[in-house]
Amino acid sequence: MNINWYPGHMKKTKESIKKNLTLVDIIYELLDGRIPLSSKNPDIDSIIGNKPKITIFNKSDLSSEEGNRKWKNYFKKSGFPIVFMDLMNNRGLNELIKLSYEITEEKRKNLQKKGIKNKPIRVMVLGIPNVGKSTLINTISGRKGTKTGNRPGVTKGNQWIKIKDNMELLDTPGILWPKFEDENTSLNLAFTGAIKDEVLDVQTLALKLIESLKRLYPQLLKERYEVDIENVSSIDILNSIAYKRGCILRGEEIDYEKVCNMVLDDFRKGRIGRVTLEMPEDLEG
Repeated sequence: MNINWYPGHMKKTKESIKKNLTLVDIIYELLDGRIPLSSKNPDIDSIIGNKPKITIFNKSDLSSEEGNRKWKNYFKKSGFPIVFMDLMNNRGLNELIKLSYEITEEKRKNLQKKGIKNKPIRVMVLGIPNVGKSTLINTISGRKGTKTGNRPGVTKGNQWIKIKDNMELLDTPGILWPKFEDENTSLNLAFTGAIKDEVLDVQTLALKLIESLKRLYPQLLKERYEVDIENVSSIDILNSIAYKRGCILRGEEIDYEKVCNMVLDDFRKGRIGRVTLEMPEDLEG
C-alpha cells in the first residue's frame, strides 16, 4: 500500500516552525504510544536543532502496559526526557510541568540576573496529525478554546495560549513528512488516523490491521469479536466479524465499507484493547 499525503499546508507549517523557534524556550514533541516509531516525524529533530525538548508519550492509556514499560526503560537508558501521559484522565500533567521548569531553570536564572523576572516559559507543541496536541493544550490551560477532533488537520494555524504556572504554549498544525520510507510506517499512521481515511483503501487497511492484531494480539482480537482466528485468513476473519455484527446487505452480501470502518474505529478508540504495535526491539530493524 503506497500512501503519499503531504498537503500544501504542511510545507507552510514546517516553514512556520523554523520561523518561530527563536520565540520558544522548549519543545514538546508528542508521540502516539501505540506507534512511537511511526509517529515520530524524522524531520523534527533536524528542524529544532539543539532546542531543549521533552518527548510526550501520549495515549498511554491505549498502548499496552508491556509496551509502556519497555519504552519507559528504553528512554530512561537513553537519557531522553520523557513523560507518559493519558490526557483523557489528566495523568502525567504535573510531571510535565515540573520537568519543563527543571529543563529551563538555568535560562530563567540567567534572565533574573539581567533583571528580567517572571518571563513566561514559552513552549512549542509539535507532532503528527491526530496525536493529541490540541487536547494537551486544552488540558493544561483548563479551557476549551483550542479546537480538537478525532481526525487529522483540525488545527489550521499557529496559536499562542496563556496557561497557568507562567507558561505559554504555541500550538501548531500536525506535520507529516513528504515520503514514508516503508510500508509499516504508512500503515501504522493510517491505523491510528494520522492520515485521512479519504485518501486510503479502507478495506485493505482493515485487513492489514487484522493481520497485525492476529500476529501481535490474537487473544484481544478473538475476545472482541468472538470469532475463530486459528488457521484462517484475514479476509475470513473480516467476513466472520461482518456476520457477527450484522454488517450485511440485501442478498446476504457483506457490507465491507461498514465492517471495515467499524474495525478501524474499534481500534482507534481502544475497544479492542490496549495495543502497542512497535517495541524498542524494532529499532534493531
